[in-house]
Amino acid sequence: MSNKSINLTEQLHAYLLYVSLREPDILKALRGETSSLPTANMQIAPEQGQLMALLVQLIGARKTIEVGVYTGYSALAVAMALPDNGQIIACDISEEYTSVARRYWLEAGVSQKIDLHLAPATETLGRLIDDGLASTFDFAFIDADKENYKAYFECCFQLIRSGGLIAVDNVLWDGAVIDAQKQDVDTQAIRAFNEYLLADSRVDISMVPIADGLTLARKK
Repeated sequence: MSNKSINLTEQLHAYLLYVSLREPDILKALRGETSSLPTANMQIAPEQGQLMALLVQLIGARKTIEVGVYTGYSALAVAMALPDNGQIIACDISEEYTSVARRYWLEAGVSQKIDLHLAPATETLGRLIDDGLASTFDFAFIDADKENYKAYFECCFQLIRSGGLIAVDNVLWDGAVIDAQKQDVDTQAIRAFNEYLLADSRVDISMVPIADGLTLARKK
């Protein structure tokens, strides 16, 4: 028994994956290709993708948002969990990385569920709001540039329905959030966002120590 989150050693993490990860071959292949990239640390952990897929199923999500696509693992995991009429509005600015994502989405047979917008996410989300789509989405995942986390969250908050869920990645930032020597822009932005969300009475929150930290915020 423990009254705090357990520390995962390499061996215990391997065991966790062994007894709980049900990763489809297409996701495993995408993760393998991404691992060869110099930016592979941007890839979410497979157990996090599985958790997000479970969450969208639990809330009966049909319409979702993703801010920060990279090579498409998280979007693929969510798309495969959505019903046939499900939709993801995916926001990114990289043609290079999302071209990898498109290949795997097509191979997995879910490309029709994913509407990719290559533009600054605040512009894409702002257009959705202007088009009268506020409070019509069920789930959002934020995993992009940290300086804009608050702006992304506020846009997603408007677009998500009451009872909908926003998941925010990298909230523990490899432990840098508690390192006083780390004062770079990204680290300070994450600290500020975490404190901002703690004080936000519009949502119920839980910070989950999975991968690099994932905060779940349910809109009241």
